[in-house]
Amino acid sequence: MDQPSPLEELRQRLALAVGENAVFDGWTRAAIDSAADHLGIDRAQARLAMPKKQAEMVDTYIQGVDRAIEEHFTPVRLAGLKIREKIRSLVWQRLQIMGPAREAVRRGLAILAMPQNIPLGLRVGWRTADLMWRIAGDTSTDFNHYTKRMTLGGVYASTLLVWLDDNSEGWSETAAFLDRRIDDVMRFEKWKAGWRNSGERPSLSRFLGRLRYPPR
Repeated sequence: MDQPSPLEELRQRLALAVGENAVFDGWTRAAIDSAADHLGIDRAQARLAMPKKQAEMVDTYIQGVDRAIEEHFTPVRLAGLKIREKIRSLVWQRLQIMGPAREAVRRGLAILAMPQNIPLGLRVGWRTADLMWRIAGDTSTDFNHYTKRMTLGGVYASTLLVWLDDNSEGWSETAAFLDRRIDDVMRFEKWKAGWRNSGERPSLSRFLGRLRYPPR
């Protein structure tokens, strides 16, 4: 694997800290400066390393979350876990990593939802779901590959929205919601396995709609 450039290494160091400072400063140069000060990095170098556009800054933060997830879930940590437990742990760990930046995440999602940023937001969402399935050990291809990522993307997006407004102790409401959505995915995967042998055509759009707008 190619070694990252010095600027890329600096960007990786700054990514999560910028998000945490964006809670107070927004997704602005002020957040970059505050993160640089906290990490002992020259402000001019930090500004050079980080993107100038807000949407790209948010993407850089999410890439930092992705790296933290990959570092946390070593093969030893995942050993012995069932697939349901892996997926649940992956989603929950993402929320824990983003906890210090929760208000900035809320603003970041609003930025990615702007019309000019929707293509980037879709790529980010797909990348997140793909990474979690790959860490979980998924090697599926073709139809199965795509449906797994689409369903997990729906689970993660809906859970994220619940989490942003969850003031319960230990985010217990989010935890319960996530467990219900994971149960839905496992039922879908079981049904899909049976469908492959039956010739029935799945109503994927209906199922994804349920994941995105499920009953609370």
